Amino acid sequence: MTALESGWQHCFVETNRIRLHCVTQGEGELVVLLHGFPEFWYSWRHQIPALARHFKVVVPDLRGYNDSDKPADGYDLDTLSNDIRGLIESLGYLKAHVVGHDWGGTIAWSLAQKFPQSIHRLALLNALHPHDFTQAMISNLDQLRRSWHILAFQVPALPEWLIRQNLRAFVKNMLQEQAIRKGAFSTKDTELYQAALEKPGVLTAAINHYRQLFSPQAWLNQWGRSPRPITVPTLVLWGEEDSLISRQVIEGIDKLIAAPFRFAPIAQCGHWIQQEAPQTVNRELLNFLRR
Repeated sequence: MTALESGWQHCFVETNRIRLHCVTQGEGELVVLLHGFPEFWYSWRHQIPALARHFKVVVPDLRGYNDSDKPADGYDLDTLSNDIRGLIESLGYLKAHVVGHDWGGTIAWSLAQKFPQSIHRLALLNALHPHDFTQAMISNLDQLRRSWHILAFQVPALPEWLIRQNLRAFVKNMLQEQAIRKGAFSTKDTELYQAALEKPGVLTAAINHYRQLFSPQAWLNQWGRSPRPITVPTLVLWGEEDSLISRQVIEGIDKLIAAPFRFAPIAQCGHWIQQEAPQTVNRELLNFLRR
């Protein structure tokens, strides 16, 4: 066990008829950290000890990832949001601060819309609102170019088979090569991400998150609807040189938030913001969550 890992614990929490593997540390108000694709709880390794000095920090592997349950279904945003609401309740809390990055941030957006009563404060790190995400994939050529792999994910079975054949190169490309600050990922880090993705069922489950978001049923559910505004205090942290999300997509993001809101760009930083600029992210999160 490294010095970074000393002090945190692993456990399983029952929620929404599944078990989520979680890493926990600290006491006090609850902070839940939600990871993105293709990661797992480990993407928050720099934040856990810093936040745990003031809060009870709980970091789940999302449904289907790493050591959490991998059912055949339930990868739609409604179910994923209920997973996290149930996690908060199973831990004995009425409310939590929720922090999400990438896909975990998209779930956090959805959770704040559906269950604002479950959230104290919301922090989003390089994460797209689900409504903006789907709209950008049909109307923004720059985002389409950056997210072509998500369209490829809509093909059944083939994407995970191809990734499995080239998993080491896939992880290196997604993490090390897309990072602006190249020291963010060591060889050991990428080996841990690769090992988590090699576990049976993980790749299909992870890709199913995107298949559900862009399924015909999800399109129909969103058609012609304006997103419900966020009514909890919100912080958006943004790595300005994100190669995976177009800056155009987040223009006007303040219109989605009917509560105190702060947008904080981080220069010379890419998509993997909490791993590329951990000290800056930790400082921003502590200032926001402790306010």
